[in-house]
Amino acid sequence: MSTARATDQVTERLTALDALLRERDGLLTVMDRVVALHGTARLIRIAVGADSGFVADLEAPDQAVVRWMSGTRTNQLQNLVVPIGQGIGGRVLALRSAVRVDDYVSSPSITHHFDVQVQHEGIGAMLAVPVVGSGGRTIAVAYAAMRTATSFGDFAVDRMQEVADQASIALRIADAAEAREADAIAAERQRAQSALHDSVGALLFLIGVQVRDLHESVQDNPLLVDRLRRLESDVSAASTALRESLLVMTGTAPERALPVEIAEYTRSFEARTGVSARFVQLATVAPLDAERTALLVAVVREGLLNVEKHANPQSVIGDRQSRRIRRRRRSRGGRRRQHGGGGRQSGQRSRRTVAGRARRTAGR
Repeated sequence: MSTARATDQVTERLTALDALLRERDGLLTVMDRVVALHGTARLIRIAVGADSGFVADLEAPDQAVVRWMSGTRTNQLQNLVVPIGQGIGGRVLALRSAVRVDDYVSSPSITHHFDVQVQHEGIGAMLAVPVVGSGGRTIAVAYAAMRTATSFGDFAVDRMQEVADQASIALRIADAAEAREADAIAAERQRAQSALHDSVGALLFLIGVQVRDLHESVQDNPLLVDRLRRLESDVSAASTALRESLLVMTGTAPERALPVEIAEYTRSFEARTGVSARFVQLATVAPLDAERTALLVAVVREGLLNVEKHANPQSVIGDRQSRRIRRRRRSRGGRRRQHGGGGRQSGQRSRRTVAGRARRTAGR
């Protein structure tokens, strides 16, 4: 290969690298929502040749708030709340399409709730378009303004729509980046939570199991039975307090905690027994109140306990959608634990308690 040819290839690759670096810089810019919308306000002025540009973010489906501005003279429009149907931005929310006026304060096509702010800013003509997100939902409103009465033509509308489309992409990227950052924080909390759960949580669960098993050997001693019941209640209260603390660590509200708690019990089961156990969530979790969450968790807890004591499984899968615990049994040669009648009676009492709670909850 000649020196000239090699030089050309190096130059070509450096050019491609520069282009990639520029794309990377642009991507890093839009990964911040505020920076992306500030940039959109500035881009409006360049793309349309407007005197000022600003962007309103939606705080509700029927209400926008002007937050990001470029080229404005006053702060009259800063944090201006724009309900649906009011002014040019509110009309955009209502129509979900571009709206333009030649002279804002005299236009008959819009309401005049914001004439004072517009006059203080010295705005004449104005153009506004929706920023459309996924599913055709309006997520922001982009504005271009001139300081004199004039007309925004179709070319200006097309350019504004292009800016709005770019803003939509930038917001999706920014939201995804924010979600990844939140996931990273949640993962760090989860690691700390798992360490606490696997030590203290597993110990409390094991104590609870051992206390239940002791019932079978003290059935003829009412005093000991009563003390064991109190101890079992204390262990249960300590376990509940631990779960609540773990939920605080993960930032999970009690009514949305069902998958978290089931996953915790599944990990605890695997740690105690050495049996492969997984929680598989097959559908979106519907919000539940704390009482129903506690009931379903109790069902899973009892199911795992019964599997551990009686089924001699090789693997266990908790399926939330069908609300079943599926087990794969060991071969006949596998070791099985033996339990007397007292253990069965203890398990039956627990199942009756859970069944009673289910009937009471279903009645409300």
